Amino acid sequence: MPARQEKNEQIRQFILENVEDHPSDITNLVAATFDISRQASHRHIQKLILDGFLLTQGATRDRRYEVKSVVEVSSTLPLQSLQEDKVWREHIRSRLENLPVNVLQICQYGFTEIVNNAIDHSEGTELTIYLKRTHKAIEIRITDNGIGIFAKIQKELGLDDQLHVILELSKGKLTTDPARHTGEGIFFTSRMFDKFSIQSDKLYFSHSEPDDDWLLENVDEANQGTVVQMTIGVNSKRTTKQVFDHFTVDGDYGFSKTRVPVFLARYGNENLVSRSQAKRLLARFERFKEILLDFDNVDSIGQAFADEIFRVFTSQHPNIHLDHANANKQVLNMIARATNQT
Repeated sequence: MPARQEKNEQIRQFILENVEDHPSDITNLVAATFDISRQASHRHIQKLILDGFLLTQGATRDRRYEVKSVVEVSSTLPLQSLQEDKVWREHIRSRLENLPVNVLQICQYGFTEIVNNAIDHSEGTELTIYLKRTHKAIEIRITDNGIGIFAKIQKELGLDDQLHVILELSKGKLTTDPARHTGEGIFFTSRMFDKFSIQSDKLYFSHSEPDDDWLLENVDEANQGTVVQMTIGVNSKRTTKQVFDHFTVDGDYGFSKTRVPVFLARYGNENLVSRSQAKRLLARFERFKEILLDFDNVDSIGQAFADEIFRVFTSQHPNIHLDHANANKQVLNMIARATNQT
């Protein structure tokens, strides 16, 4: 491909990938990023409009752009006797032609896992599936009218509350029906997609790649049932195998490694200071061989909290490798104190 044509393709791909976050100032962003004039930037945008990749709305001064949907469909189905593989083939697969194989496999894995969870656990009567495909990304949304995933798990496992449920979900290997489910589906799905979110009752929980970002928010209006939303870029290079391998210790063939966001052990603005908080965080850690504690969004921890994790737990479980990441100076000092490091 000639250099000029290759640069044009790069510019237009950049527009498609960034216009969602910059709907009104994409012209300036492109000009600044590629060191070209606003006029040249505008010509690339006009080309994408003419080719059917972008939509525009508003007058010149208030003009906004958005990626045009290639596919946008929604179906509501009764949950009784529903089969997730059949729903995938009949409602989703045929609308995802010409996708890279790795992206298609991720969509299939995530869709069938979440639909199966709704069938087996939601206690609802119907399921609504939504698919939006653009030249940038695939968005899948699955909504059921059941009891709600957080309330269901809290009730079945006797957890403290729905915040406790989210902490346990983030670890993986959490299931209310161990005879039929490994508890791996939601965990791996959340790591395969660029963005994965669950909204149920008044809680919204999301995970984003590639930076392993987590968000937990309270919403004003309670949502009946469960809404799961998954988004992945059509040019993603991530594969299901890479994700599975990332959480497998060398020499193993199973899910033996996890990464836990420590801030989820915190309630509201409280500080992580007590042994009981540490024990809540440590629950079910014995099911893994390697655990990485992510201290992002944690400003400080107490001596008792650190001691319970980094001295007591590690001495009681010498075969489990416990590590940490994103700890600030205060947290590092407490960890060092607990482990008698200088």
